[in-house]
Amino acid sequence: MCVDLAVWEGPQPASDDEAARTFRTLYRRFVKPEHDRPPTERIAAYVDARLKRYPDLTELDDDAIEDSPWTDGPMIHNARGQVFLLNIVANEAGEDARAYAVSTARSAGLVCFDPQSGALAT
Repeated sequence: MCVDLAVWEGPQPASDDEAARTFRTLYRRFVKPEHDRPPTERIAAYVDARLKRYPDLTELDDDAIEDSPWTDGPMIHNARGQVFLLNIVANEAGEDARAYAVSTARSAGLVCFDPQSGALAT
């Protein structure tokens, strides 16, 4: 089981419905297309901050992978343009990684949305 979060640059949505509409638009624009778009500087910096706390799966040995909160790697491949998708394992490290992802997104002025619940992440 995993938890998904979407983080993006842009104005803070006024409601969960507005956030869901914005996410769908960004997904169609940046994630769904087959051609890759490099992440913006702010999104790349946000990804780097995640990796300082929990290394990328591609950098871990087999014994450490089960303690990682990430479901895939390299994580930077989940960042396109102004949007970044996090796929977090539902384990102890994942709980911390999710809380950290939400709090640091807010402090960086980024939007953090939970596509599975359709709500802004808290």
